[in-house]
Parts: sequence; structure tokens; C-alpha cells
Amino acid sequence: MEVIASAVANDPRAMVNSDSLAEIVVETDTVEETQHLARRLAESLEPGDFIALIGPLGAGKTAFVQGIAQALKVQGPVTSPTFVLMRLYRGRAPLCHVDAYRLEGSAEALVDIGLEDWLDDAVVALEWADTVIDVLPAQRLEVLLDYAESGRRIQIRGLGDRASEIVERMAGQR
Repeated sequence: MEVIASAVANDPRAMVNSDSLAEIVVETDTVEETQHLARRLAESLEPGDFIALIGPLGAGKTAFVQGIAQALKVQGPVTSPTFVLMRLYRGRAPLCHVDAYRLEGSAEALVDIGLEDWLDDAVVALEWADTVIDVLPAQRLEVLLDYAESGRRIQIRGLGDRASEIVERMAGQR
């Protein structure tokens, strides 16, 4: 695992109501390294935190959530919620794992499956978040996964004060 870059900046693209943005970019070579990075992120997560996962098919979104689940001490397997849309897991903090792939950009569908009920009471990890970008909370962590030469390139951005603090903590752990 190699840290490519980290930055803390005031970026007007980040949010409507805050200037806080922190970012770290890491390349991982294996699924285990991707999950290790997710565990590092999850060390600071608590109910109310929202993770927007973005990336092409097979880039490692579910593997990243599996790493989060490991750090949250979730019992049992964590699988993609593509066909059920949402899975709930118990751990040191509840984990709400949602997949927007089949929602065709419908914010109403997120309401219909009850996502709003979990925003304050669980760590929410939303795969394919870029398909429902208009309804994402302004305060969030964005995890952008993509293919790299020998593995994955993972960009983690904290949008808003709390999310930025989480990313800054990760950057300091190198």
C-alpha cells in the first residue's frame, strides 16, 4: 500500500455550507490492502457518518465496506446489497450498507427503502453514490475507487468538518 498524496484545502466544490475538505490518495495492490485501508478509516467512524462509495464495477466498493465492517466488529459475512438494496449489520456501531446501482438515480427509492431512518443511528455506506449525487448529505466521506496499474487507486475525501478530521487523522497515520 502506497500513499500517493494527501491534502487539506478549502475547495468550493466540496460543499455548499462548509469550506472543509481533506483528501488522501492511496494505491493498494490486493483486496487485503484495500480492506486494511478501510479498517483504518473505520477506526474513527461512528453512527451518523456517511460514506459515499464511487467507482466502476469490480473496483472494490464491497471489499472496502467489508474492511469497514471488520473494524466495526460486524459478525458474519458482508456481501453486496445489489439485489436487496440495503443490508443492516450489528457491530460496535450499526452498519447500513446500501447499493444504489439498480435505483436508476431515484432519490425516492432511497426513501422507500428506509435509508433516512438510519442516517443518524448507523454508519451508512452507499455504493454507487454517484448515481444519486443530488441527495447525498453535504457532510460525508467520499471513497473513489478505480483501477491502477497493479491494483486499485483509492481517493478518500472528507467533505465537511467531521469528515475532514477523519481523513486528516488517516493522513497522519501513514
